[in-house]
Amino acid sequence: MQNPTIDEHRKHCKRYNHPCHAHALTFTCYQGHPFLVHDPVCQKLAESISKACTRHNFSLWAYVFMPEHVHLLVWPRVTGYSISAFLQSVKQPVARWALAFNKEHYPKQFEQMTTGQCSQPYRFWQAGGGYDRNIVDLDTAWKEINYMHRNPVRRKLVEHPAAWFYSSFKDWNTDTQGPIEVDRKTFYVGHPRPSKA
Repeated sequence: MQNPTIDEHRKHCKRYNHPCHAHALTFTCYQGHPFLVHDPVCQKLAESISKACTRHNFSLWAYVFMPEHVHLLVWPRVTGYSISAFLQSVKQPVARWALAFNKEHYPKQFEQMTTGQCSQPYRFWQAGGGYDRNIVDLDTAWKEINYMHRNPVRRKLVEHPAAWFYSSFKDWNTDTQGPIEVDRKTFYVGHPRPSKA
């Protein structure tokens, strides 16, 4: 009998790549450490999300970066798509860059990325699929957006959602734009529709 490994016990996320479905995605830093507290890392993540949306033809509808996890609401503009491929395009460049950044500038935080595994001695992101919820109606999409925007307030990191920089709150509620462009036009034109029975 083989010895169990950490990877055998990780949570697996079943993804459903259905046309017209939006996706509420959540992914977490390794072991819940707050690796997203440094602005250069958040800037790199914002850049990576923008590039992944362009590469995979996704609309970004909402987002918030918390110190140890990320929420995204995205909508594929094509019928044939892969959420797994999209997330890989988002996460891999950030992980490579952030590991080098922390090793040079924040060695104590870099030590927290140590896994003890020979195959992958360091991790920036938690292994596994994270959270992926298909969104099929406009009301649920709005609830998801509001939930994301209220996250920093619930955690008592700020008193108002507008005070949290890495969030799409301002894009939806003010005349200003946040650090990542949000595609509100497709939200109203191509919003998720109920699946056909």
